[in-house]
Amino acid sequence: MNEAETSGVASSRPDGLRVVEVDPASDGRWDAFVATHPEALVYHHSSWLQALAHEYPQQVMTLLCEDVGGRTHGILPLIQTRGLPLKLTRGGHMTGRRLSSLPRTPVAGPVASSAAAAGKLLDAAIERARAAESQLEIKTETEELDGLARGLVRTPWRLTYTLNLPSANEELRFGNSRNHSRIKWAVNKATTSNVRVRAAEAETDWRDWYQLYLETMRSNVVPPRAFRFFRALDELLRPQGCARLLLAERRQSGRGELLAGAIFLLLGRTVFYAFSGSRRAGLPLRPNDLLLWTAIHDARSAGFARVDLGEVVEGHKQLAEFKRKWGTTPTWLHRYYYPAPGAQRPESSSDGYATALGGAAWRRVPLGVTERVGDRLYSFL
Repeated sequence: MNEAETSGVASSRPDGLRVVEVDPASDGRWDAFVATHPEALVYHHSSWLQALAHEYPQQVMTLLCEDVGGRTHGILPLIQTRGLPLKLTRGGHMTGRRLSSLPRTPVAGPVASSAAAAGKLLDAAIERARAAESQLEIKTETEELDGLARGLVRTPWRLTYTLNLPSANEELRFGNSRNHSRIKWAVNKATTSNVRVRAAEAETDWRDWYQLYLETMRSNVVPPRAFRFFRALDELLRPQGCARLLLAERRQSGRGELLAGAIFLLLGRTVFYAFSGSRRAGLPLRPNDLLLWTAIHDARSAGFARVDLGEVVEGHKQLAEFKRKWGTTPTWLHRYYYPAPGAQRPESSSDGYATALGGAAWRRVPLGVTERVGDRLYSFL
């Protein structure tokens, strides 16, 4: 890549493609490409990038591959992170400075109309990572980036659990007959116990749900995200139909008791089951089953092709079983790095926090303290 391309200035190429940096919030080509490309996800949308910026002020590099006529052939969002100052991951892996696509996001690799465009985006990302003296990290659902950029190395990361939805005229069933019957039993138990699902309507709904989220993250020994991030989802993504907070409440004596809630992120073909929180005392009423049942049926009715129930950290068998019972297919998410990491498998985000924080001790920490600790930790990621 030459100096003109690195600076974002037009330069002639034999194939007519070049990479420039753009502002997705003001360059309409970005979201237009996201809206029409079949592989684009909600995590590529400019509003998701803005939500991450509301969470922490980090340097954003949004790369767009165009031809000489200005037509878009691909995009790749990148954000610079500082890296953890402490050895908080398994094996003592020190997370250094990274140029990531994207931090605190499960998957957001390049979206391109051709392998040539994807390769140019990756070459441009490598050049910027070198200039920033950072490791490049690209997060993808597939292995399709193999061989597109010299020195880019892939490693499997975690399993994610995805449910492919049938067409509108096909019956929606969850796994085998036993699983389907178990889910219907759980949903019936919730509804006969006066548990109802509704969409959040005001910021107070998001704040009430956030307390359940804090409790759940403490129980799972995972640092929570700051509330300002979720407020950004409410303000930026929800009005565009890209985010929904569904709440499960039990009605008693004319009053509603919040039992559980989950945030779903949606765009294109995919709905992501992204964040959840529940009241432990309410779990016997099966509010989470009713929430996911409702969200999946809504997704099918709206024409989505799949629901991604999210990745599971190794060792969380109960969570993996909950996601498998819906008839999901476990598939590997991948991480591409430049330069190649050391011999040990790179870890990121919450991996190893249970060990570093001390599981039993962490579950006794006041919720306000867990919120501040999580806010501090994620500011490095």
